[in-house]
Amino acid sequence: MFSQGQLIFGVLFFIAFAIFIGFSYRKDLKLHKKYYKGSLWILLGFITFVIVLFFLKSWLQN
Repeated sequence: MFSQGQLIFGVLFFIAFAIFIGFSYRKDLKLHKKYYKGSLWILLGFITFVIVLFFLKSWLQN
């Protein structure tokens, strides 16, 4: 499906992109702690909500 050159480029691009995102996040870590203090609870609530919807869907189908 993809040539070997395309696969190599894709892997190298992904690695470079992940490194760049990691450096950017570490650079802004102090700002993240200041402005996004309670965001972990929002994420946990959203994940819980999706899990509850999944269980309700599977329970109602049976």
